[in-house]
Amino acid sequence: MHAPSRFTTRLIALTRKEFRQLLRDSSNLAFGILLPIMLILLFGYGLSLDVRNAPVAVVLEDGSPQAREAISGLLLSPYISPILLGSMREAERAMLAREVDAIVRLRGDFAKEQAAGRGAVQLILHGADANRARIIGNYVQGALAQAGRRQLDRAGHAPPGAVGQVTIEQRLWFNSANTSTWYLVPGLIVLIMTIVGAFLTALVMAREWERGTLEALFVTPVGPTEILLAKIIPYFCVGMVGLALCLLAARFLFHVPMQGSLLLVIAVSMLYLLVALGLGLVISAVTKSQFLASQFALVLSFMPALMLSGFLFDLRSVPAPIRVVGHLLPATYYIELLKTLFLAGNVWPLIVKNSAVLALYALALLGFARFATKKKLD
Repeated sequence: MHAPSRFTTRLIALTRKEFRQLLRDSSNLAFGILLPIMLILLFGYGLSLDVRNAPVAVVLEDGSPQAREAISGLLLSPYISPILLGSMREAERAMLAREVDAIVRLRGDFAKEQAAGRGAVQLILHGADANRARIIGNYVQGALAQAGRRQLDRAGHAPPGAVGQVTIEQRLWFNSANTSTWYLVPGLIVLIMTIVGAFLTALVMAREWERGTLEALFVTPVGPTEILLAKIIPYFCVGMVGLALCLLAARFLFHVPMQGSLLLVIAVSMLYLLVALGLGLVISAVTKSQFLASQFALVLSFMPALMLSGFLFDLRSVPAPIRVVGHLLPATYYIELLKTLFLAGNVWPLIVKNSAVLALYALALLGFARFATKKKLD
């Protein structure tokens, strides 16, 4: 057997030192492991784009059976909590106090107008949150439409879901549970990998620049490549632990399906982790200050991954300049990969394209980090 080369021997020794230092520093472990657990629970259970049990005031100025039948769909909807009020004045007061999100009003002549084919229901929405108002409006309209279809069915005119001679059979692809949790959990994995890879690595490396421990290594025979690899390996392992926690939470806490290959999910996550680690190394090598490194890591990694990568907002809905910025971010391609693998399956054209982009980012950032980490003192 051949004896290990000097490069391998020095790399193993440095990596052991980094692992010991990582295990001794409880703040690093808390940041790398406890923070992902907190984010999993906070985002998974606390953040939701769904609207459930929305309080809606119902004002019945017509007490006829037809009017009560018209609002029966509201009483059966799991997304709406109807509150029966006696007058519009009470409903307006509740809306101003933000006790209800909408008002459904049936005027006193509703039954008469409905018999003449002109039955109308007034819907007033609280528009402070435009997205919530739009969702509640759709729920209310859907619930009222269900009641109308039931009335038509009893009258023998048309079956539920029928339009003319065509029956609509609706099916939801890629998110059969119709819950935002399935949409948000893949993005949560991206945030955690970004925090561990870029944010934590930038802070730790900048701290060593400030303390002079890297300068002490410069007087030894080790080279910059060995130093960077020894720094990357421990935090790569921490990132993979964070990924494992996320995958376990996605499967057993939030029941997100895995339509694609688990091995592909792990592979593309490893690729993105290298991108995040490269970004953290570049930030620390350029700034050499913990304060500046934290600010740059926040602005260049975490905030863009949260706001501009498609985690919360569909990039197709934002202005063109913001969309261009979003497509410059590695996190955008990683989120698209994870959402596809989790919810759609192995869509190979998309997987190959996005993986190639991440590979280019990894090579560019790690190469620049190696160039910026020179074995010399300023």
